[in-house]
Parts: sequence; structure tokens; C-alpha cells
Amino acid sequence: MKRTFQWILASLLSILFLMNACNNDDNTTTDPVDDTPIGQNDDEPTTDDEPTTDDEPVDPPGVGEKAGTVEVFNADLVSEGYVLINDAGADRVYLMDKDATIVYEWDLPFGIGNDVELLPDGRLLGIMKAESPEIQYGGQGGKLQFVNPDSSVDWNFDYSSAEYITHHDVELLPNGNVITIVWERRTAAEAEQAGSSLEIDIFPEAIIEVDPTTNEIVWEWHAWDHIIQDHDDTKDNFGVIADNPNLINLNYVTDKEGDIMHANGLEYDEVNDLIFLSVNFYHEVWVIDHSTTSEEAVTGSGGNYNMGGDLIYRFGNPKAYDNAMGERLFRNNHHPRLLDGADLGKFSIYMNGADLLQSTAYELLLPDPLELQPNTDNEPGIAWSFTDEALYAPRVSGMVRIPSGNRLITEGDFGVWEVTESGEVVWKFSTEGFFWRSYHYDLDDPGVAALGL
Repeated sequence: MKRTFQWILASLLSILFLMNACNNDDNTTTDPVDDTPIGQNDDEPTTDDEPTTDDEPVDPPGVGEKAGTVEVFNADLVSEGYVLINDAGADRVYLMDKDATIVYEWDLPFGIGNDVELLPDGRLLGIMKAESPEIQYGGQGGKLQFVNPDSSVDWNFDYSSAEYITHHDVELLPNGNVITIVWERRTAAEAEQAGSSLEIDIFPEAIIEVDPTTNEIVWEWHAWDHIIQDHDDTKDNFGVIADNPNLINLNYVTDKEGDIMHANGLEYDEVNDLIFLSVNFYHEVWVIDHSTTSEEAVTGSGGNYNMGGDLIYRFGNPKAYDNAMGERLFRNNHHPRLLDGADLGKFSIYMNGADLLQSTAYELLLPDPLELQPNTDNEPGIAWSFTDEALYAPRVSGMVRIPSGNRLITEGDFGVWEVTESGEVVWKFSTEGFFWRSYHYDLDDPGVAALGL
């Protein structure tokens, strides 16, 4: 009798196991990932910075091997140099030549939180992934690191908790300090009191400056201190958005996941002590006065522009502050970058064009002085642009100017293009990957020399 009972029990367990296995198999086929929260004042989707491929990992090529496929369309116009590839999908950073041969690669055990750059002393500066991040959106980081040429960590700064996490981008300042972007939690109750329409925890942007010699945060700016809303006149920050272009409309994006701004890039203006912040879900770049103290940055006064932490300038999407004047230029944007030398005063950016299914790389002529006026066309002029029917990446991507005058354009889901001033495509690199950015380095660049190349 006991044996019969055991046999029946075993049979039942087997049936349950098979039923569960069948259910799991049924769940393995899913709809394509839709990571496109909708902006309240937009008809088009916006995007995040996570790869969407579910392909099985394969052994990547190593040093001395080809990273992918190169097409040369005009060898006479291809710029000599190395290309640093940030492959966020594979958590890889490698340096390759223009034949796509990998000449150097780093072992980065934590994976990249998107941006990694080669410094003149041969170290990398990067934003890396926290071990167990509690805030998880596309592009999350949690660690800032200097990485030596031998892949050992020279400096590590952890900034990740249930309340905040660094993400996307990191920049080295001339004083040796590091700035980065931070998502910071505001509870549903705080958000409601501030005039949010979402009734959930939200994660607006902040910027922190860290001294690597002490790990001290020596300067900070919070978007939360500079918001306006016209949703509820019984709550804080109520006002007329169109009359306050230097403030941020808290309810411009109704992303139900709480990532309401999704900044994705930093650029520092050493001449004017300004920070340019690319804000993807607002389809804008915000300009912030870094000359303020942290205390002044909370307010609307102080600093070189006497505007505290209010926005000095903004561009790309007048709709974001209810401005009927000026042509909207950006449909999602990545990689803000200031030009220098003869091009001082120009600014480059990659416009993803998520709703257009076509991307455009722009160089813009910024106004001088930078200022915002209500109900006025505040948009910069277009100094140069490039697009192509084959150029489209709804996420990540970017552009850098090469000393030759050519542009190196990263198409996030494809690879890298090199185009001339006249718009001629002279070189392409492609392979499987999810490319955050690429950077050009001359053959005699100090950082390259420090690697022994």
C-alpha cells in the first residue's frame, strides 16, 4: 500500500512538472520590447538606452582580431587614427584601427554604465554598473572609475542606493574633479505636493561633482529645485509655464515608470563654466551655470549669470516650455559636445529621430550671449547637418569632430560612419553590438602612447 501511494505521488509530481514546463515554454515567446514612454505634450514615442536584442552571447574577437566589417568608399579621405568603441550591449570597451583590428582592450568586470573615455595618461574614465542596483532604467551606472591600462582600478566611487544612482555619462573637469548625472527618488507624496500628475515615485535629474582625492561631493545641482507646473494650483510650483522658460515643466513627460526626464549626456564649457545636459525625454539640451555654489544652485540667483540653478539656456524643443515660437529640432537626442578652435561657439549633437525613423547629426551655432526670453524664438541656427536614408538609431549614438574636419558618427544599432565636411561617406564600420558612442584618437595621441601603441 505504501509503495502504491509513493508511485501515485511520484506520478502526480511528474504531471505537475510537465505542465509547468509547458507553461514556461509558452512564455518564452514574447512581444517585442516596447520601451517608449509617451510625453504628455508629444505625439511621438521617446526611447531609453537599453539594448533590445535577445541573441545568445558569442565569443567576441580579441586583440589582433577584426572587430567587424569595414567598408571604404574613399580611402584618400579617411582620417588616420584609432577609434575607441563603447559597446554597451556587450559591456566592452576596445580601441581599434581603421581596418577594425582591435589593438587594445580592457577587462571591465562591472560592465559599463555607458560612457568610457581614454584620458591623456592612458587611463580610462568611465561610469560602470553597480553590483546590485536598486534603481534600474536604461543607462544605469552606480560606479565612477579611473581604470589603469592594465585594467586595475585606480579610483572607484560608488553612488547607488534605493534613493539615487549615477547614470549614462561622466566628464573630467580641468580641476581634476568628475561630474556625472544622477537619478534621485522623490516619493509619490513629495511629487504630489510639488504638483506632479503621476501619483507615483518619480526620478528627476541631478548633477554632482566629485573630488577623486577625497570622494567628497563638492558641488551639486538638482532639477527638483527648478520646476514649475500648471496642473494643480493648490500645490507647490504652480505658475504659467510659457512665462518661465528658465524653469522645468514637471509634467511634460507622463512616463508611468517614473523616469520623467532621462538625461543622457554631459558637456562642460571651460570658457564660460557652464554644463550642457542632454535631456532625452524633453528632446532638449539644458544649460546650467556651474560657477554657482551648491547653495546658490538651489535658488534662482547667484553665479556668473546671477540666475543660480535656473536654466541659463535651453534648445531643441520649444514645446517643452510651452513656447509657440521657434522650430523644434530634436526628436530624442544624445551626445552633447562643444566644438573649439575656429569652431568655438558651435555645438554638435546626434538627433535620434525616433518618430521619423531617420537620424540626423547636427552642428549648431549657439547664440551669444546665451539667454532665454518668453514667447521668443530661442533656438540656435544650424551650421552643419548630415543625414542619410540608412542612418537611424532610436537609442544611444553620437558624433565627434575629427581634427581633419571629418565627423565620426556612431549609429547605435549599426556601428560607425566617417563623413566629410561636404557630407561624403568615406568609411563605415559595422558589427553586432549596441554602440553608446565612439571616440577618435590620433595615432600620436598621448593616451594612445601611454598604452604603448
